[in-house]
Amino acid sequence: MEPNLIARILDMAVAIQQIPAPTFAESQRAAFVCQRFSEAGLSDVFVDAVGNVYGRIPGQGRRRPVVVSAHTDTVFPAGTDLSMRREANKIHGPGIGDNSLGVAGLFGLLWALEARQQTSGLPGDIWLVANVCEEGLGDLRGMRSVVERFSDEPRAYIILEGMALGQVYHRGLGVQRYRITIRTQGGHSWVDYGRPSAIHELAALVTRLTALKLPGRPRTSLNVGVIQGGTSINTIAAEAWLELDLRSEGSKTLVDLTAWVEKLVQAANGPNVEATCEVIGRRPAGKLATNHPLVLLACQCLEAQGLRPNLGIGSTDANIPLSRGLPAVCIGLTNGSGDHTVKEFIFTEPLGKGMAQLVALVEGAVVS
Repeated sequence: MEPNLIARILDMAVAIQQIPAPTFAESQRAAFVCQRFSEAGLSDVFVDAVGNVYGRIPGQGRRRPVVVSAHTDTVFPAGTDLSMRREANKIHGPGIGDNSLGVAGLFGLLWALEARQQTSGLPGDIWLVANVCEEGLGDLRGMRSVVERFSDEPRAYIILEGMALGQVYHRGLGVQRYRITIRTQGGHSWVDYGRPSAIHELAALVTRLTALKLPGRPRTSLNVGVIQGGTSINTIAAEAWLELDLRSEGSKTLVDLTAWVEKLVQAANGPNVEATCEVIGRRPAGKLATNHPLVLLACQCLEAQGLRPNLGIGSTDANIPLSRGLPAVCIGLTNGSGDHTVKEFIFTEPLGKGMAQLVALVEGAVVS
């Protein structure tokens, strides 16, 4: 991969990273991508009802298209300091790898195909999509819209993440998320002492939740990621709530775990204590067989770059097409560290191999 092309991709990643894009607030970044898609000469550029940006590289033949997508949103709330710093082989900045580089990879794919004079000779269309709501409580809303639009028409869905070069995610990790709320009468900490506190009741529930014995196989996890409530230090809390994330490699195990959680919440109800449980996110599981042509092709493209493929499972945009039995993989473009923290960084040198992998994978998927 030409060094000048890699430099262009990195510059684009930095430009994207500098535009705030919290989940549900990606419009400014989407507008930037939309304008650049149009300036790059893509066909049929548009933004759909949920905020996804589409652009088409037209092919000459009638083969079914390939969809290449990368999410525009980040985990960082509005107001986060997005200052970045370049070093010889690194770029530091919140969201630079997850997923500014992934979105920049869409442009890199187009530029690489143009440099090889491949855009006009492809036997099928390539759709580039910058989608919203991959992170957190976005619940993969953007990718759901993409798959609803294209359904089973594409030959493949190829999902880009800025980091995780060498990974081929061909399995989607099942996830279920809850908001659990406790409500009580509340009162004064001295005058009304003895009344149930929503915070105390919620803390006791957390203890019971974390005491659940989870299997090591299939790997399963339970995490209380957010907890809030109360009014003041001398007030018996009238309301408290938490957000709970459940994951499992086994679909049945996840179903069983959610049932246990819901039973524990129901059991938390009592005199002057109301406990409710609301589902706030579902990421359906799915998988492609390891011998599926798309998985084999993705592995071959990595091996051609001297990289050892690592077949894996993850919670990515690929969950949606995989859960519907559609061919999809998620791949990375380089390596880095600190994702989902303000200390995030990417290594720039491996990007050449990552982009070569991507171009070969897309070309192979179009012609196969």
